Amino acid sequence: MTAAATRTILLASPRGFCAGVSYAIDIVDLVLERFGPPVYVRHEIVHNRHVVEDLRERGARFVDDLAEVPAGSLLIFSAHGVAPAVRADAEARGLRVVDATCPLVTKVHLQALKYAREDFEILLIGHRGHVEVVGTLGHAPERMHLVETVDDVERLTLRDPERVAIVTQTTLSVDDTRAIVDTIRRRFPAVRTPSTDDICYATQNRQTAVKELARRSQCVLVIGSPTSSNANRLVEVARQAGTAAHLIEDAQAIDPAWVGEVQTVGLSAGASTPEALVQDTVDRLRGLGFTTLCDLQTAEEDVTFPLPRELRSAGDADSAG
Repeated sequence: MTAAATRTILLASPRGFCAGVSYAIDIVDLVLERFGPPVYVRHEIVHNRHVVEDLRERGARFVDDLAEVPAGSLLIFSAHGVAPAVRADAEARGLRVVDATCPLVTKVHLQALKYAREDFEILLIGHRGHVEVVGTLGHAPERMHLVETVDDVERLTLRDPERVAIVTQTTLSVDDTRAIVDTIRRRFPAVRTPSTDDICYATQNRQTAVKELARRSQCVLVIGSPTSSNANRLVEVARQAGTAAHLIEDAQAIDPAWVGEVQTVGLSAGASTPEALVQDTVDRLRGLGFTTLCDLQTAEEDVTFPLPRELRSAGDADSAG
């Protein structure tokens, strides 16, 4: 690269907040505005330290155990969803609940309940210990098997191979699940499989964009939390395409050595990353000598979710939950 060469930031679109994350954050914002602090949130509302710290400063209190929430308090369920047992516990404790579960996660929960009522054994494709997976498993624990890998599928012994159904963690992509689904179909040909609508559109779109970034750049930076599965997966996607890639929480995490000899750097962000962090990173890269900014749009997103009923009604001040 010569000193006179133009250095370019290739900015992925879509990137950052998905509709489910915007929905959850909007709910916490609105509850804080209408009812004032403190407002309790079960688990981090989304997996992003900057978002969580901002909400904490405004009066949101994040808890893992409902025993930490005083009786009668407002409680918000995070975007990742919860098991029915958690809802029952909240009701027993007299908590006023506002549900910020992503509607795509709720759809999976309802599908799992339907399969359970119809006497299917359910294979949940997902990551063990992920908050969303824990909540989904709780909807039919006696009928559900978690599978993370092809090997998990090969080891399965099921009661009735003719009555098997699949649900997935929403933040996996079609690419993430393809090999596992193919193995399930081979072992259990009668399996009921989810439509592609059950996969989070945002996960798939962001991975498609990062594949294109990787094709056109020498280094890909993904802004996101180390605890965000979708942000980590974006880094993996870029690396699998043969391009150097790094996960950064913010602009200050960039090591100048990563981009010292790079002419085009690709930039994206996980689905829980606010746009302000993207713009800060663009500014940092400009300071490192990248003078041109180009958008790379691979899909358009216009998905939005209506607020929960209790926040749309005229009398919410007396009926939050």
